[in-house]
Amino acid sequence: MRRPKQQLTAQAAAAILESATNGILSLVDADGEPYGVPLSYACDGNGHIYFHSAARGHKIDSVGSGAPCSFCVVDRDAVVPDEFTTYFRSVIVKGKIHIMDDYDEIHKGLLLLCAKYSPGIDPAREIAKCIGHVKVLRLDISQITGKQAIELVNRHN
Repeated sequence: MRRPKQQLTAQAAAAILESATNGILSLVDADGEPYGVPLSYACDGNGHIYFHSAARGHKIDSVGSGAPCSFCVVDRDAVVPDEFTTYFRSVIVKGKIHIMDDYDEIHKGLLLLCAKYSPGIDPAREIAKCIGHVKVLRLDISQITGKQAIELVNRHN
């Protein structure tokens, strides 16, 4: 990182990744073109991020098997006009993404998504309704980097 003073600790980056509700998954499609798509997601706490997807489409075509990708989450982005800046916190994850074909792994991903976005609601009916026609993607994390605005660093010092 060019400005290491602004780098978030691994724990702070993981906390942002866990708490945020959406991010941008960036892939390279079959034609070599960049493709970024906003997605909801859930983390398993063991180095994996899960997404759900329609069974067909540009995203699925771009994932392939073990495609390199990045995923960016913005935790905070407060515009401060009189300072000509933003007070931000963000996390970028790099890794490889896979389409899950194992039933247990698909079910795990869907359970994590349900727990995050519909806490306290029994997910069994919703999962049974969609499991036959939904794809679950798993991003295997190889690197996490978090960064924050220098103003936020200075505020805490």
